[in-house]
Order: sequence, then structure tokens, then C-alpha cells
Amino acid sequence: MADARTRRLAERIAVIVAELLERRIKDPRLGFVTVTEVRLTADHREAKVFYTVLGSAEERQETALALRSATGIIRSEVGRQLGLRHTPSLAFIADVLPENAQRIEEQAQRLGRLHRRGGRVETAQVDVELAAGEPLGHLVAEPDGERGLPGSRGAGEDHDRDRLA
Repeated sequence: MADARTRRLAERIAVIVAELLERRIKDPRLGFVTVTEVRLTADHREAKVFYTVLGSAEERQETALALRSATGIIRSEVGRQLGLRHTPSLAFIADVLPENAQRIEEQAQRLGRLHRRGGRVETAQVDVELAAGEPLGHLVAEPDGERGLPGSRGAGEDHDRDRLA
């Protein structure tokens, strides 16, 4: 976990970058950008700026190009406003967490509709990968109608034991 100074600097960098993108950078390729997080290394030499863009895939790609071309100007202004001896290098990274959250929500809604229709489903594969790249898992219909994740308490324990036996 980062120390307090590193966290404060990262938060300050996020504010500076967001203000620059809103007021000063006038690249027509720049879409509606939101700075979601800045991660600063412990030595304050590198900063990863995570951002999201509203729009199509083409608009997101154009925004990435605009950010890449404006990195030098943004870095200079960050250094000027922070007054650090060494200004951290900036890397702009598209934040996929909101997209993953949206896919998870859509899958939950589909499963809820399936459940409300009363259809009996033994297993349903949830077609969602978490940000870490691991599958979310299978939902298991228990004989008494309860659903849960295998390996979780009370849900799917008999099913897991049958597989292991």
C-alpha cells in the first residue's frame, strides 16, 4: 500500500490532468475523458493515469492517440504545478473496469430474468471475466431451488463433493 505522500501526489496529479484535459488541451480527437485513477510508483518516477472515454471504439482509439500526443505538455504542466525535483513520466491507460462492471450487471440481469421465468437450470455459465482475467464461475441450482456459487457455504457443497468423489 502506498504511503500517504504518494497517495496525495497521485490524487493531485489526477486533478491536474483532468483540469488540463478539460480546459487546456484542445485536440479535436480528444473525446469526453474522465480520469478515474492515478497510480504512482513509490519512487515517484512513473505515474499510470487510468481514464475512461464515452463513445464508440473509434472515439476511444482517437482519444488514446490524442492523449499520447499531449503527454509531453501534460507532464510539463504537472511538473510545474507540483514543483517536484523529478516530474514523473506519464502513461495513459484506458480503464476497463467500468466496462467489466457493465458486463457483470448485464449478466446478472439475464440470470434474474431466467430465474423469474421459472425455468429449471442445473448449471448456467456466467460469461464474464473479472478484471484479473479469472472466470466468475458457475451458478448451481440446488434441489431445494437455492442457487449459489460452488464452494460457497450451503450452495453447491453436495455437487462439489460428487465431483471430487
